[in-house]
Amino acid sequence: MTTKRFAMRLLCAALMTAAGGTALAANSQWQVYTTAQGAGERFVPQALGAARPATQPMETEIAVFVDTRRSFQEVFGFGGAVTDATAETYAKLTPAQQKAFLAAYFDPKQGLGYSVLRTTIHSSDFSSGSYTYVKDGDRALASFSIAHDMKYRVPLMRQALAAGGGYGTRMRVFASPWSAPSWMKSNGSMVGGGTLLPEYRDTWAQYIVKFVKAYEKAGIPLWGLSIQNEPMAKQKWESMIYTAEDETRFLGDHLGPALSAAGLQDKKVIVWDHNRDLLPQRAAHILADKKARPYIWGVGYHWYETWAKGEPMHRNLAAVHEAYPDVPFLLTESSIEHFDPTQMQSWANGERYGSEILADLNAGSSGWVDWNMLLDSRGGPNHVGNYCFALLHASDDGQLIYTPSYAYMGHFTRYIRPKARRVSAATSRSTLDATAFRNLDGSLAVVVMNKTAQPQHYRLVVDGQEVAVDIPAHAIQTAVR
Repeated sequence: MTTKRFAMRLLCAALMTAAGGTALAANSQWQVYTTAQGAGERFVPQALGAARPATQPMETEIAVFVDTRRSFQEVFGFGGAVTDATAETYAKLTPAQQKAFLAAYFDPKQGLGYSVLRTTIHSSDFSSGSYTYVKDGDRALASFSIAHDMKYRVPLMRQALAAGGGYGTRMRVFASPWSAPSWMKSNGSMVGGGTLLPEYRDTWAQYIVKFVKAYEKAGIPLWGLSIQNEPMAKQKWESMIYTAEDETRFLGDHLGPALSAAGLQDKKVIVWDHNRDLLPQRAAHILADKKARPYIWGVGYHWYETWAKGEPMHRNLAAVHEAYPDVPFLLTESSIEHFDPTQMQSWANGERYGSEILADLNAGSSGWVDWNMLLDSRGGPNHVGNYCFALLHASDDGQLIYTPSYAYMGHFTRYIRPKARRVSAATSRSTLDATAFRNLDGSLAVVVMNKTAQPQHYRLVVDGQEVAVDIPAHAIQTAVR
């Protein structure tokens, strides 16, 4: 599909969404938006028939049951990451496509309506090379400068902040480090893991404080930070190991006090920022610490525990959320790895996004923050060859390429807004998956997925009223009222 055709379809769908929303407020009629494999259009709107009192479903019927009297976690928001790779690729887009990129992600009607941004503290693997903000051995941090980021990353983030907030919610930006500078570490390198040397804990904390202040001076106010990206992963790219005790003590004894002393006590701190597999152990340890706990906003997690071809461990998220119901849990990174340009339009990639988001929300997640918002046609740039998929890619001639994953993400982000609350949703058969949310304006959004190769007919039963719905094979839809 060409970029112009896709953009026009997005705009048409947005206009119908807006018009439909006005009508729905008056007559409470259901409107359903559908994206299906093999169909050229995305978010196709359709008005459903009038709701009627629900009757007892038969055993052979498929039903989605929603009970709005049962409410759960509040939505923090949805978003993605502005990495060096994203910013460098964005700079190569044509001016028209740059405008389309901003609308695709931040416009709440034409695009995804993102309300959260993540970025990195100096380099990650998705940079053209490793770099820091200080000269080697500068313990006083006198040479600290974010001049590197001012070329591509900060300008894009300024534009993103200006374009965001379509739901009336201030864009929240948080930053994550992949590694301390090499001279602060046990292995003398930014790559290959290693640990933060004890004598540099305060120096590293002050480095992070300087980053926050420098970004805010550059016009990028930070909502918060995570302590370390993937603290239990030894990677061939920037990485650094924190055990549960290491992370707890660094936050409670060094970073937390440093932020407070610098007048940055309002910055929210996300702990863990790694996979669901070790989530129970890390959360139990750090949330129980009396010195660290006052600094913690919530717990971040990733989806890469499936690296050994296992199943996503949503049950771990559900168990920890049940143990700590007042603590927000936020997916802070997701990316489909092992980029293959022939799979750019893989429907399975889109279905993975849909399945994982839906399951995480039902397990108690407060939101989802995807990884790179834009990559080139090779899944980079990446200075160690760790090429990945993104929701949007750029062709070699500076045009945007929309993937199925972009549409699947949109079936949540366009209709479930910050501060919405999840309500009870369940299906009568495993043929379908579903989740539901009540927005602050009173609208209800029910997301339904059909991963089977057959179209399905189901009864959407909400608070004793029902309406008949059809969903195509390999499709996702959002019903809104």
